[in-house]
Amino acid sequence: MANFRVVVSDAKTGKAHQIEVSGTSANAFIGKTIGSEVDGSAVGLAGYVLKVTGGSDKSGFPMRATLPGSKRRKLLVTGGRGFRPAESGIRKRRTIRGNEIAGDIVQINAVVTEYGPSSIDSLLGGDSEETS
Repeated sequence: MANFRVVVSDAKTGKAHQIEVSGTSANAFIGKTIGSEVDGSAVGLAGYVLKVTGGSDKSGFPMRATLPGSKRRKLLVTGGRGFRPAESGIRKRRTIRGNEIAGDIVQINAVVTEYGPSSIDSLLGGDSEETS
């Protein structure tokens, strides 16, 4: 079974909540790609809709939306996810994970697109860790 740490960002409050997901709830994320929408009940946010914006695998390699599949690949990149050049024109070969969520992914980043009737803080209680 896959275990994920889902980081849910809330644009209204500016907070991010880390939620541990395992078992059948984690299966809602398997096979989804960056940009896919997931029902919030998979992470305990009933009535919410979450959009997957990225993530990283067990070795820390970031996911990239333009790379199809779930495998790691070495790409020659000029910028974007996984590489920030110091000056214009620099290219580097970097290992980057594809845009599909698989069992090797450890962290999934998501943003709230549709809000439910109650607030995120009241649904998660005091069990969530807040990061800024």
